[in-house]
Parts: sequence; structure tokens; C-alpha cells
Amino acid sequence: MNIQGLQKLTLLDYPEKVACTIFTAGCNFRCPFCHNASLVTHIDLEKNIQVEQIMNFLKKRWRVLDGVCISGGEPLLQPGLEDFIRGLKEIGYCVKLDTNGSNSRLLRNLAEQKLLDYVAMDIKNAPDKYGMTIGIEDYNMDEILRSVDFLLSGTISYEFRTTVVREFHKREDFAAIGRWIKGAERYYLQSFQDSGDLIRPGLRAYTKEILVQALEIIRRNVPNAELRGC
Repeated sequence: MNIQGLQKLTLLDYPEKVACTIFTAGCNFRCPFCHNASLVTHIDLEKNIQVEQIMNFLKKRWRVLDGVCISGGEPLLQPGLEDFIRGLKEIGYCVKLDTNGSNSRLLRNLAEQKLLDYVAMDIKNAPDKYGMTIGIEDYNMDEILRSVDFLLSGTISYEFRTTVVREFHKREDFAAIGRWIKGAERYYLQSFQDSGDLIRPGLRAYTKEILVQALEIIRRNVPNAELRGC
């Protein structure tokens, strides 16, 4: 496991849970607006936090924390992920996974083994603009489509979310996303924020007024859609 970040307390990342967030390094996407660019573009093994250190912390915080969020980067790239989650479950934690949905088989496997309690999957854009948005032209969408279909089946609690960037998202894209994930349990439009650690600097957010208009378009197909971080 390439773990290179630990937020010891969060009340925001895991719905209705007091949690911590673990950040894994490495990602197979190159989204220009990624706010964790340093975890995506280069894995510095010297920055790794040992799994034993994480587990010792979590054992001490048991009953103070309810859950653990595993984020990134892309956690499903980590070869030791399943064993790591098993260790969390043995302590007694609920586990939330943040993913880009590019490994549907592992996502399904972890969920069906009851190793995950909640999944947050990024919907980067409308399907016909996915490659451009993730920085990989001609990207094969098959795995993303399978992950979306799996989550929509209701096997596990989930949310979809889209970080909205002025340079990448237009009115017609929100309509296409809404049709794609029609009837989703939870979907959030998140306003882009410049973290100072971007793959491509100079990107911009929309105003809240524009985001509200985008939300109205989405709600034609996803009535439970909401804004987040505005």
C-alpha cells in the first residue's frame, strides 16, 4: 500500500460518520483539475506511511472514530487494498471508498464480500467527453460503464459526484450525465476549487448561480441531486 496522507478527523468525507481519511498515491487518470496532483503524477516511496502505523493509530481511535475513508489517487490500484480493508473491518470500522470507477471487477468483489460500506464514485463528465476530461484521449469507457451499472443496482450504498469546471462542463453535459445515471440514489455537483496542487493550473469554477442551473438540469433525471461545497 502506497499511503501518503492521513487526515486524522473529518466530519465531511463520510456521510453521518466521524471518520479519518487515508490518501493513497498513484492514479491511472490525469484529470487537469485534480486537486491532489502530487499524489497522482509521482509516487515517492520515501513518503509512504507504514500500514502498521496506520493500524496502530486506528486501534487507539476505535470508538472515537466510526469510519475510515480510503481516497487517493485511485485506491483500487493498490495491490494490498483488500487485505488492508480486512484489517479495518477486523478492528470494527465502517469503510468508505472513493474511486474513479476504472476497476469494476475489484469494486464489485470488495462490495460483494461486504468489505465496503459506502462508495463515492466520480463521474468526470458526459460519456462522450470522458477522455478529454481525464486527460486520456480515446479512453475506453467500458469499465466506467460497468461500475456505474453496478452501483445503480443498489448492492451497496453509494454516491456519484462531479467536480464542475468551467473549461470542461457545459449545459449539454449535465443533461447527458443526468440521462446516464437516471434514478441515482445520491448525486452531487461539487464546485471546483483551486487547491494549489493541480495538474493544470489556471482552471476556473462557475458561479453558484450557474451551478444551480446545472442542478435543475440534472434533477430532471436525478431528483435527489444536490450541490456540495458551494
